[in-house]
Amino acid sequence: MSEYKKGGGMIRGIPHDTIEQSLPILAVFVAILVAVGGIVEIVPSYYLDDAEPAVEGVRPYTPLELEGYAIYRREGCFLCHSQMIRPFRDEKERYGHFSLAAESGFDHNYQWGSKRTGPDLARLGGKYTDAWHIQHMRAPRSVVPESVMPNYLWLEENKLDTSKTKRRMEVLAMMNVPYSPDDIANWEVDLKAQAAVDDGEGEDALRTRYERKVWAMGEKQDEDVTTWTDSFEPTPINVRAFDGDASDVTELDALIAYLQMLGKSVHFEEGVDYYHDKFGQPYRK
Repeated sequence: MSEYKKGGGMIRGIPHDTIEQSLPILAVFVAILVAVGGIVEIVPSYYLDDAEPAVEGVRPYTPLELEGYAIYRREGCFLCHSQMIRPFRDEKERYGHFSLAAESGFDHNYQWGSKRTGPDLARLGGKYTDAWHIQHMRAPRSVVPESVMPNYLWLEENKLDTSKTKRRMEVLAMMNVPYSPDDIANWEVDLKAQAAVDDGEGEDALRTRYERKVWAMGEKQDEDVTTWTDSFEPTPINVRAFDGDASDVTELDALIAYLQMLGKSVHFEEGVDYYHDKFGQPYRK
């Protein structure tokens, strides 16, 4: 007992004071703790095939949505809005079905968030009109009086910078997002087509690329192939001038295109609770 009091506590014969006062010893113990924590968190993902199950309907962002996603992060929207509906009754009644892991599988970085100064946005798509979003960005309190969100007047004034769009897609393809070489090669045509800049020219090709039922990775598109069932109908791509002006593509076009697709990919049936079996296919309980 006297030894314990003298050393201020012991870990297998090493007094706490010795650990805390010696940087090398403390560093060794910290490294061990971090290594154990890392192993527990990381290793399971390498051998659990269903850690992030595939779900029909989940697709990569179109080029315009991808730029909207980048603007969403640039403006720090994730600091006040989460995109993670927890499996609690109150959240389900307010926001909709709880979030599935696969729904954010192509997000880099994830937008789950940790704070809700504003509401969760995981199922925002289609909830409001484009006109509502335009006004909300101009003057948030004109549509939501209690909002503390700042005005984002510059979004409809700034022309969309697409200098990094192709590179974003190429990098994401290396991170297992199933963009095909054809998707990447036609990024500019698809972006303008979705914003209705060219009077609908290229819309059919856009839909062919992003409403397809077979998604694969690799240059030859033969790796990790995911095929949706014949009966499944993908959610149609939103194609229009999101900011109300088809003369050019603005940052507001991209942001609204992104917001309007959130939560729309997976087809949830009203009154049905969805879970996932080991094969990653949704089924009813």
